[in-house]
Amino acid sequence: IPICMTASIWQQAHQKQETAYDVIVVGGGIVGCSTAYWLGRRAPSLDVALLEARTLGAEASGRNAGFVLQGTHADYRTDVERYGKRTARRLWQFTRENRDLLAAELRGSAFSWRADGALVAAGTAEEDERLRTSLPHLRAAGAPAVHLDAEETNDRIGASGFHGSLFVTTGAAVNPLHLVQHVAAKSGADVHTQHPVEHVRWGETGAVLGTPDRHFRAPRVVFALGPALPELVPAVSSVVRSVRAQMLATAPADAVRIPVPVYSHRGGFYVRQREDRRLLVGGGRHAHRAAEETSRDATTPAVQATIERYLHTHFPWSPSLGIEQRWSGTMGFSPDGRPVVGRVPEHPEGVFATGFTGHGMGYGFRMGRLLADLVSANETPEALDLFAPSRFEDPDAKQAGAAPDRSHPTDS
Repeated sequence: IPICMTASIWQQAHQKQETAYDVIVVGGGIVGCSTAYWLGRRAPSLDVALLEARTLGAEASGRNAGFVLQGTHADYRTDVERYGKRTARRLWQFTRENRDLLAAELRGSAFSWRADGALVAAGTAEEDERLRTSLPHLRAAGAPAVHLDAEETNDRIGASGFHGSLFVTTGAAVNPLHLVQHVAAKSGADVHTQHPVEHVRWGETGAVLGTPDRHFRAPRVVFALGPALPELVPAVSSVVRSVRAQMLATAPADAVRIPVPVYSHRGGFYVRQREDRRLLVGGGRHAHRAAEETSRDATTPAVQATIERYLHTHFPWSPSLGIEQRWSGTMGFSPDGRPVVGRVPEHPEGVFATGFTGHGMGYGFRMGRLLADLVSANETPEALDLFAPSRFEDPDAKQAGAAPDRSHPTDS
C-alpha cells in the first residue's frame, strides 16, 4: 500500500513553520557566505540565517578556477579607458583589500591558499602593448607589477606563443569551494542548504521568505545572487544577465610546469596547475558568444574544442595529458563589467549584490564586508558608490554600459 505523501491545505499551513532572524542572507556563494561572516564580526549578537537553494558553492563560486586577482575582469588600461583613472584605481584597491583580507582573516590551509603571484599574458602583440603601457597606471595605483617580454613569459610558464606579460606579485589562487565552505563555517550563521526561496513578501517590519518547507522572517534581507536575482527582485532585472563559462581538467602532468595562475587573451582564457599537477583550463566563450549567453548548465563540443586548442597551442607538452573532467557554470554579468550593489527598490530594508562578471573571487570577501556594513550601519559604507546602480541612470553611463564589451570576462 503506497504511503500517503500529500498534505491538505490545513496540514500544509501547519507544517510551514516560520522562523525569525535579525538578518537573512540569500545565496550560499562567496559573497553570501562572506556577508554572513562579516555580520558575525561586526555585530556578534545578530541572529543571522544563510539560505541556499542547493549546497554551498553550488553555482559559480564552486565552479571557477579559483583565481584571486586584482582589478576587474579586463586589463587595467581598459579599466582606465572605460571608467576613468580614479575609478579604475579604486576598483583595483578594493580588490587588493579583498586579497589581503583573505590572507589576514582566514586560515589559508583550509582552502589551499597560494600567493605566488599571477601572470596576465598577452595573446597578441597589440595586447602586449596594452599591458606594457598600463604599467605606469598600475604602479600609480600601488600595484606591484613588472612587465616580462615574450621570452621571459614563455620560459616562466613552460609556454609558447605568448607575446609578453605582466607579472603581479599579489596574485593568488585558492580552492574556491573549500573557501566558501570555510567562510560559512566561520560565520556563526544558521546555514540552511536545500532551501530555495520561492517568494518574498515585504511588510512593514521586513520580509517573509518562503521556501518549500518553511517561512523565514527578518527585518533585513541580503540577496547575494547572480543571474537568479531577478526571480526574487524583478525590479533589478536590467542590471544582470546570465552567461555560461566552460572549463576542463587534465590528468596530472609529470611535473609542475605552470607555477602561477595565467590569465590571457584579455581574459578570454585562463589556466592554472593544481598541487596535484592537474591543469585547470577555461574560457573560449568569446569565440562562441551568442551560444554562451544562456543559463543552461552544459558543456558544448565547440567551446571545449576551443579550450583544448588554446591549451595545446600555448603549452606544447600538454597534448599527451588526458582530459579527466569537463564542466560549466553560469555567472551574472553586469552591463558595464563591474558589480552592482544597492538597496531593493521600494524596500530599503533589503539590499542586493550581483553582476560580478566572472570575477567573484576577486571581489567576494571584501564585498561581504561592504554588504554587512550596509545592513548593520546607519551610514553609507565607503566604496559603495563604485557599485551603485544609480550609475546606469546617467545617460552617458547608460550609453557606455550598452557598448560592446571588447574584453572577455571569465569565471576565474
